[in-house]
Formats: sequence, structure tokens, C-alpha cells
Amino acid sequence: MIAFLETLKDRNYSLYWFGWFCFTASILCLILMSTSSRQVLGINAWIKPFKFFLSSGIFTWSMAWIMVYLKEESKVSVFNWVVIVVLAFEILYIAFQANKGELSHFNVGNAFNGFMFSLMGIAISVLTIWTGYIGYLFFVGSFPELSDSYVWGIRLGILFFVIFAFEGGMMAARLSHTVGAPDGGPGLPLTNWSTQHGDLRIAHFLGMHALQLLPIAGYYFLKSTKGVVILAAIYFVLTSIFFIQALSGRPLIKMSN
Repeated sequence: MIAFLETLKDRNYSLYWFGWFCFTASILCLILMSTSSRQVLGINAWIKPFKFFLSSGIFTWSMAWIMVYLKEESKVSVFNWVVIVVLAFEILYIAFQANKGELSHFNVGNAFNGFMFSLMGIAISVLTIWTGYIGYLFFVGSFPELSDSYVWGIRLGILFFVIFAFEGGMMAARLSHTVGAPDGGPGLPLTNWSTQHGDLRIAHFLGMHALQLLPIAGYYFLKSTKGVVILAAIYFVLTSIFFIQALSGRPLIKMSN
């Protein structure tokens, strides 16, 4: 683990330390979850910041690891700052709202909250588009020092991330992630994915984390491009099925009240 961290720091110093900030903040949220009784939509208010800090740290370190293969250092440097500014803004605002016991997403109850929600949408769209551009550089670049399976894992992982990140726009347009009922109500532990109705967050989560799954599979387990493409196709189909299932109002796992 120490060797991994030292290598990561050498690969991308800025995102290495921002990732540590996210992981440290996620631990703080865990502590607050156990000490605070404040709730939002029927669950502990600090669950959402915990999830967003954790996922932001994972995304940050994933991009820090793979971008070392790109030759366009100036573009990587700009991307670093887009990641840091956008994610810091989003996750700190989520924590700020949690501390007040209020929603961060889909909250248009007053002018300030509506403005901040719109600003979050613009910021995360910029980050997603920039991530897509990083993916484009991997598609058009040549990487003879890397195995083809690993390169295609990176390419498809970023592609799926971008596709399912933009699914968040559908939730924003609906001002809800639950299909068939208002947000809230019974959900799976920690994720709070609805056990009664469709939940668009499931495909959003699974699709975005292809960014980690496919490169890891291409590097460690699948030694051919064909294998990575087949795995990616299966993963895309399954994630799309979960998306369609949510749109139809059906939960991932049905549980009685």
C-alpha cells in the first residue's frame, strides 16, 4: 500500500493530495453519522456527504493514476484544477447543506438553493465534459508501453463514466431520483436505493464506476482486447437494464414495508 501511495503521488501530486482530503473528510462524515441525529429525507444527514466524499476520492485517485500515460502535460494540469475546483465546490456544499439538515440536490425551495443547485449542475457538466476529453486523448493516442487490454479498459471505463454521469441530468430535470414516488422512504442500507420504487441512482453509480472496474480488469485479469470489450458490453447491458428497470418504477430489490 505504501508503494502504491508513493507511486500515485509521483504520478499526480495535486490529485494525490486532493484525494486524501476527500478520504479524510469521508471519515469525518462517518464520525458525524454516529454522533448526529440530524436527518434529511428520513436518513442521517451525513450519509450523503460521506458517499460523495468517498466517491470523489476514488474518482480523483483513479484519474491521477491513469493520466500519467498521456503526453499532454498542460491539458492534464488544467484537468487537475477542474477536478479540484468542481469537486471541492460540490462536496463542500453538500456537507454545508447536510449540516443545516437540508437537501443539496433538487432543492429549489428558495432563490439561493435554486441558484446553488443550478451552479452544481453547470460545474459537474464541465467536469464530465473535460473527463470525456481525457477519454478522447486515450482513444486517439498511442500507448505501446501498455497492454492493449489495459488501454481499452481505460478507454471504455472513461466512456461509460461520461455516459452515466450525464444520466444525472435526467434526475436534475425531474428534481428527483425516485420513479413512482417522492424521494425518501425505505431504502437499502447506506446507499438508500429505494426498495419500493425505481431509483435512477443505481445505473448512475454502476456506470460511473466502470472507470475503476474496466481498467483493473484489463490490467490484471483479461489479457486480450476482445475479453475487455466483451466484459464492457455485458456491463453496459446490465447497467442499462437497471436504468430501464428504474424508469419503469421497479426497485432493484423489492422489500415489504
